[in-house]
This record gives sequence, C-alpha cells and structure tokens, in this order.
Amino acid sequence: MTDSPLAVPLWRVPQQARSWQRFNRILDAAAELFVEVGYESVTTDEIAARASTSVGGLYRFFPDKLAVFHALLDRYFQQLRALFATLHSDETMHLPLETYIGQLVDGFDRFVSGNPAFRIVFVQARLIPTTMAMNVAFNQEIAQQLATFFAVRNPTLTQAQRELIATISVEVASTLDLLALSRDRSFQDLVLAETKTLLIAYLREYFPSNPNAEGAST
Repeated sequence: MTDSPLAVPLWRVPQQARSWQRFNRILDAAAELFVEVGYESVTTDEIAARASTSVGGLYRFFPDKLAVFHALLDRYFQQLRALFATLHSDETMHLPLETYIGQLVDGFDRFVSGNPAFRIVFVQARLIPTTMAMNVAFNQEIAQQLATFFAVRNPTLTQAQRELIATISVEVASTLDLLALSRDRSFQDLVLAETKTLLIAYLREYFPSNPNAEGAST
C-alpha cells in the first residue's frame, strides 16, 4: 500500500509477514463492522476485538479509526487497479465499444457485490477531506491509464482529446456509481444500465464500433 496521495500515510506499513497478517485482519474486521453498525458508530476497541488483537496491537499500525478507514480505502483502490488492468488486456483492444463498456460496468458491479463494505467506504470517503483527496487522485490515475488505452483504439485523437474524454468518462462513471450505491439493488441496476447507455452514446463519437476501423475525429 504505497500509492496513497497522502504526503505521509496515516498508517504504519507492516514489514514482516506476521505483521501483514495482523494488519489485514484489522482491515477485515473494520470492513465487517462498518457494514454492521456504520463507520461513525464503530470504535477502535471493537475493531481490535473483532480482529482478535489488542488495542495496542491496532495502535501499532493505526493511530485512530480514521487511519484504519484510510488504509481500507487504499486497499480497495489497490484491488480496483488490479481489476482495471484485467479489463484492459490485449483482447479488450478489439472488443466492440458496447461490449467493452458492459464489461467495465459489470466488472465494477461484481466488485461491489463481493465487497459489501465498499459501498459504505465509497460513500463515506466523499465526506472526509483526506479520503476525498485519495479518491480524486485515484480517478486521475485511472483516467490517465484510460487515455493511454484510448490512444490504441483511436490513434487520430490528440493527447489533449484523449485525456479530456478519459477524464469525463471516469468522473461521470464515478458520480453515477455513487448515485447507484445510495439506494437499493433495484435502483442500482437501473442506474448501472443508464451508465452503460450514457457512456456508449458519449464514446461512440470518438470510437467506431469496429476498433480496427479508422477512428472518428472531432
């Protein structure tokens, strides 16, 4: 966990395998408790007890609950980076736009479904200045990678065009994800479907249905 935009991480990075095990148990325990009682209601004592460690053991890595929250958000971002990489393989370069967008949106949805605490962390992160900064930095990172991917799909676009299109795509998707996670599953499904429709309509102007065809220009 070394990619945080914080000048000084709020948590101590473990140096040994046993320490990493305790560190991850604490994050797992925090995730469970955030789902059960909410971020605001959880205490460090409860997190330590759920992780089968002492409060002193928790403080060895985290000075407070906010630091635990930061580290958990950072771990989710690490996992999302890995997911993003798998969804941008050489094969993805040749997918029709509709299929590509569908895989991205559905991949994120599966990630959320497999990590129940992510909903709480993702929403809460927008309310804390330091975690909001982490979210902004993460979106910028993904946008840069997406711009590189766009260069392959349509080499006629300038770098400025690619970066703008990627930034808009990431920010729109992130905002709609936040909306989707704010309500129940049926509403979430509706928003995800509309997210696909919106992104496909926006990106179709710049990328042909056949990625091997000549790209559109602006």
